[in-house]
Amino acid sequence: MDKIAVDAMGGDFAPLEIVLGAIQAVREWKIPVVLVGDEEQIRPILVQNHEDKNPLIEIHHASEVIEMGEHPGMAYRKKKDASVSVGARLVKSGECGALVAPGSTGAAVTAGLLGIGRIRGIERPAILTPIPNQKGGYTYLIDSGASAQPKVETYVQNALLGYIYATKVAGIAHPKIGLLNIGEEITKGSPLVAEANEILRNQNVIPFAGNAEGRDVMTGEFDVVVTDGFTGNVVLKFGEGAGKLVASLLKDAVYKGGILAKIGGLLLKPALKKYMVKRLDYAEYGGAPLLGIKGGLLICHGASKAKAIKNAIHMAEDVCREHLDQIVMDTLKQMKTE
Repeated sequence: MDKIAVDAMGGDFAPLEIVLGAIQAVREWKIPVVLVGDEEQIRPILVQNHEDKNPLIEIHHASEVIEMGEHPGMAYRKKKDASVSVGARLVKSGECGALVAPGSTGAAVTAGLLGIGRIRGIERPAILTPIPNQKGGYTYLIDSGASAQPKVETYVQNALLGYIYATKVAGIAHPKIGLLNIGEEITKGSPLVAEANEILRNQNVIPFAGNAEGRDVMTGEFDVVVTDGFTGNVVLKFGEGAGKLVASLLKDAVYKGGILAKIGGLLLKPALKKYMVKRLDYAEYGGAPLLGIKGGLLICHGASKAKAIKNAIHMAEDVCREHLDQIVMDTLKQMKTE
């Protein structure tokens, strides 16, 4: 089993919650981890939790941290001993199979691109984000923020990356791949999107199912929805805002609806917490993989706590086990020979 490097200094609650999440992953799944960061801060947490002698937990000291407000590219080049940079080098060297990186998305993408490196033939790596859908599963949105200036090839390669993840990691035997657009018709959309649609329709490797509209992201009509990083990030943030709005409206309706509404709200609360809130909680899957690089990288929310880190480590182990980078390289060769 590959070791998973964990940036123990990334995010709002580092290093405590990051280390606790790693401990939970080791205890539950026996996944070996390397905690990257300030050893003087990390080791006492391990001691307090009686895990300082666990052979599955290592510490790799790193003296610097890339903060949320810093420019990712400049900070990555300047801070050679930053925890996320050191973690990326551990993956590139083969000492670890993947990196779990909470905190700055820009720093994590930069570490993946410059520190681990792109797969030959991939123009830009892409972030794949699972979004809960109406059918009880997830729709995988790719790209959700890595590359904001797409080429036609970007859409085609994102479709390939999403397809491989859906089949190999998510276990979907025959995934439906859709291209996000403003209508179902093949002539709709920008010239780039229309050209990408034509290319996807005329190849035989990716099971392309046509254009997907914005509402399809959450209906479950498609298993993978493909777009560029700018559009994908807007969709993602809009969804987060819509979820908060619905929660606020529900609370407001209960508060204003009188005693019966309050009683109904109390009766409904356990079911909402068990079935709805859990489905919408990002901590349930932990992180979003950066695909298209020569190794695994899971990007976690800056506010991630132990549960999210634990699940991100588990997802990172899944990515390592399937050797997605090699599958991507082999599939690219197959597409070129068509």
